[in-house]
Amino acid sequence: MSTTMSGYQAGALETAVYPGQNTIRGVEYNLFGLLGEAGELANKYKKIMRNGKSPYDHHKDLVSELGDVLWYAAVLAHELGYDLADVAIMNQQKLAARKQAGELKEHARD
Repeated sequence: MSTTMSGYQAGALETAVYPGQNTIRGVEYNLFGLLGEAGELANKYKKIMRNGKSPYDHHKDLVSELGDVLWYAAVLAHELGYDLADVAIMNQQKLAARKQAGELKEHARD
């Protein structure tokens, strides 16, 4: 297994079986999957908070859900025609430009 973003995405695509691959339906399927997994991550965290526990004591559960979020992000990027590594680079460039403009704190409040 590769630990690069592109390698991860290639591995995710090997396990990607869903309706509408390479169509708008595939984009929608993976977008909603991403949202659902992000919701599951948030719900697990909420339950940890409710029970007065530390997230560090339940990090494996949280990271497991985070992995599902990453899988959907990788497959969604592919559906949109992007390599996951390129998405990461574009995000870094966007954040670097915000930092250069002194806007990081302003955007952090949104």
